Amino acid sequence: MIQVTLEDIQQDLSTYLRRVEAGETLVIVRAGKPVAEVKPVSPRLEALRPYGLCAGEFLVPDDFDAPLPEDILNAFEGK
Repeated sequence: MIQVTLEDIQQDLSTYLRRVEAGETLVIVRAGKPVAEVKPVSPRLEALRPYGLCAGEFLVPDDFDAPLPEDILNAFEGK
């Protein structure tokens, strides 16, 4: 991790960007106090999840789509 001033970055942005791309973390300081951190972006793994991870752990009941009891319907409707 290296500390740089905003002025240093403005003078040679491409050099500092290459260092970040190489894996370094920059701490930008103003008046000797850290104000920001610039670090490489972690690569996102976009692997697809396999199907059937929870197969057999949940069964949909036969009455899943049956109408709800009247008292529950009234509660939803605020009656």
